[in-house]
Amino acid sequence: MLDLAIIGGGPAGLTAGLYATRGGLKEVVMFEKGLPGGQITSSSEIENYPGVSEVKSGLDLMANWPEQAMRFGLKHRMDEVSRVSKKDDIFEIALLGGEIVEAKSVIVCTGSTPRRSGVEGEEEFFGRGVSTCATCDGFFYKSKEVAVMGGGDTALEEALYLSHICSKVYLIHRRDTFRASPVTVEKVKNAENIELVLNSNVKKVYGDKMGVNGVITVDNSGVERDIAVPGIFVFVGMNVNNSILRQEDGSYICDLDSNGNVIVDLKMKTSQKGLFAAGDLRIDASKQVVCAAGDGATAGIQALEYVNH
Repeated sequence: MLDLAIIGGGPAGLTAGLYATRGGLKEVVMFEKGLPGGQITSSSEIENYPGVSEVKSGLDLMANWPEQAMRFGLKHRMDEVSRVSKKDDIFEIALLGGEIVEAKSVIVCTGSTPRRSGVEGEEEFFGRGVSTCATCDGFFYKSKEVAVMGGGDTALEEALYLSHICSKVYLIHRRDTFRASPVTVEKVKNAENIELVLNSNVKKVYGDKMGVNGVITVDNSGVERDIAVPGIFVFVGMNVNNSILRQEDGSYICDLDSNGNVIVDLKMKTSQKGLFAAGDLRIDASKQVVCAAGDGATAGIQALEYVNH
């Protein structure tokens, strides 16, 4: 039986594992179906992580985290978890292959995934011109024009990243103000090859069997515009990954808010004793690497105390 099962290998999960094992827990396994690092590894530029003065990609920032976290005994299993349940004070971690792993405590750090916009043509052309990762797919549009949809930090940061690769970037936002940091907004406004398409929504993504050919936008006055681009990057928010908390009867193992975020206290404790949640999955998460790491440290310390007592 494990002392602690950590589900998710991003900044929260890795930090939780570091603190729990360094604190003395012996059997700690982090379940992450891919390589550790989390969603932040797809980010093009990180310039606000404390203590790291140079601008780094998310992949570079996370490069050394797994080695450090595993130095004290954290183990990584490249398995996907389908459900977390509890029976007689013991947690049961169900893996997709059918195996059940028992644990005394669990920290869930499954994060979030990019939300789809629901625009006509988005699903049809996803992966063929519609993308949610500029770092992953930006290279395919070198010296070409592309569109970016969204108005938050991620949308603007990725528009800036694409502006260094593409000949032109159309930034489409439904309002005339942005939800991004003032520094990022100023950089976008000063970028010569970023055109702001404000007070506008994407009505349709169109193309042919080869992929996207363009997007149709409509402004607040109802005026449509056809923007011919071979690719559009969609950044319209995130959905939390809480499916593993859903039980066979349709209920959840712990309390969630109306948006599906896990309700925790300041110690990352959920309503289920011995179950903790950290990072983007929890209520009021700031969606920042440093905050996820802090959550992970707190959860790791609290899981250590729970198991020991």
